[in-house]
Amino acid sequence: MKKKIFLYFVFIALLTPLIYNCSSSKGSDIQTDDPEQAFKIAKGKFDAGDYVDAIEDFSFIKIKFPGTSNADQVQFYLAESYYMRGEHLLAAYEYETLLRNYPLSPLIPDTRYKLGLSYYKLSPKYQLDQEFTHYAISELQTYLELYPTDKHVADAEAKLRELKDKLAYKDYRTGELYMGLRDFKSAAIYYANVYETYIDSQWADDAMLGHAEALINIKKSEEAKKVLDRFYKLFPGSTLKSRADRLKSNL
Repeated sequence: MKKKIFLYFVFIALLTPLIYNCSSSKGSDIQTDDPEQAFKIAKGKFDAGDYVDAIEDFSFIKIKFPGTSNADQVQFYLAESYYMRGEHLLAAYEYETLLRNYPLSPLIPDTRYKLGLSYYKLSPKYQLDQEFTHYAISELQTYLELYPTDKHVADAEAKLRELKDKLAYKDYRTGELYMGLRDFKSAAIYYANVYETYIDSQWADDAMLGHAEALINIKKSEEAKKVLDRFYKLFPGSTLKSRADRLKSNL
């Protein structure tokens, strides 16, 4: 998947000049040779919610005024225009471009946050492939590590927990599926992965008891006892304690 996305980004980069040539034939409102004034015109369209024309204008400015003092702003608002249109993969490409080309820009913290948010928006339901979820987690974690006091930290942390819960739930449900099929060895693997990888997830205590039950079914009582002892230690207030007690009595 990562290779496919990279190739898609390369395709976008090669296609951008062609898109500009085609769109510019409609006539741009930007007739000035002043990059600051050009940016003001494009930003006015962005602020008015006219994101299609804003994309056209910001793309035009990128080509006509490369390397100017506001080039990072042009790049950022081009990405923002795609984001506001819900074209999150294109937005991610443009945010990545800003990070790569303007590493000293004061817009970098916001860009890193919005890159993570773009992948968050692309994260699908838990039943589907979770490649974008992993990308979002990686980018949001990077943002939090680099900018722990930034204005978007609380939202990034909340979304990070949500994404990790989704991955935990995916493994938990897979464990449940294997339990239903009486494939207890496979179930044990998935349950263990939930709490070993996502111990802060809301599914960690459920998975730990599922793991213990799977181990009991394959006659690994000592391992099951260790898992239950760990459960009591890590989740003393869990609402699943009565289930843990029943499993322990079965040993």
